Amino acid sequence: MTQNTYIKEIVKYSLENDQENLLAALNQFIEYSRKSKRINFALQLQSILKEGLKHQQTKGLAKVGSQKFLLKEEERIIEELVIDKLTSDYTLENLISNNNVRDELQYFIKEHHSIHILKDFYLPASNKILFYGPSGCGKTLASYVVAGELEKLMYVINLGAVVSSKLGETSKNISTIFKKAATEDSIIFLDEFDSLGKLRDYNQDHGEMKRVVNTILQLFDYLPQETIVIAATNQVNMIDEALLRRFDFKLKLELPNKTQIRELIKLTLKNTPFIIDDKKRLTQIVGLLEGQSYYFAQKTLINAIKRTLFSLENKKDVNLNIDLGIWEEIIKASN
Repeated sequence: MTQNTYIKEIVKYSLENDQENLLAALNQFIEYSRKSKRINFALQLQSILKEGLKHQQTKGLAKVGSQKFLLKEEERIIEELVIDKLTSDYTLENLISNNNVRDELQYFIKEHHSIHILKDFYLPASNKILFYGPSGCGKTLASYVVAGELEKLMYVINLGAVVSSKLGETSKNISTIFKKAATEDSIIFLDEFDSLGKLRDYNQDHGEMKRVVNTILQLFDYLPQETIVIAATNQVNMIDEALLRRFDFKLKLELPNKTQIRELIKLTLKNTPFIIDDKKRLTQIVGLLEGQSYYFAQKTLINAIKRTLFSLENKKDVNLNIDLGIWEEIIKASN
């Protein structure tokens, strides 16, 4: 299609008050402008579109009848499918990971702290991260760290629930959540992102899968730069290649090694009266925890602290030595 064709479509749908097709045509024209190397023009159009949608939503609050019904429908979708809406106090100090993950997250956070500088030079800010790795490797915590460092509101969404709730409404539900989050320049955390691949299991409905993937691709492409999407998955191989390419950062998180287990213990005991003075026995404990998740290691340690505390006669000592025998018993009983 040529530029003139796009403009004709936009005028036509505008005069017909066909908002759905108008938005589709505008988005296609923005993408056409990007591919034509008119990046500044595309960004300006995208900004105008975003502001127009915000104004329309605000205006819609005062309307009655069908508009009020649509707003109530959006509220229902948000209430049913958003697991949590939260702010976070976590920072990079709370995250134990390999140096590559930490460095990449620091760079991502720096981009958003300096987003005004990037805008001055018409440079886009990275705003899509994929965390992948086995259960318990810290994907959810990493998302909380990003939210805490950037002081942004975060919508926590279990994509598996969105996909399986009503298959035919998946695209609409996801679009509603994105629209709501975008008006607040917040973070959308999509857990179980591989659920999109599992759409193949629903009556072989490849058409529905294609529609959902295309919807998310469009939402990703025209996401306001201040709005961030973080996705998490245990099965990265199930995700559509086109979706994978849209992420600015794809970070692999792994289960803790012995060094990271020790870091986790140190972090957990920081600013507490609890200590470990048997270094040889601690080495054995760390060996037992190797191959387990961060969550498992910390949970068993906290349980050991509580049981040690209950067994002490004097609970007001300056330093309370953790009973490593108790901790070892908890680990073995939990496996």
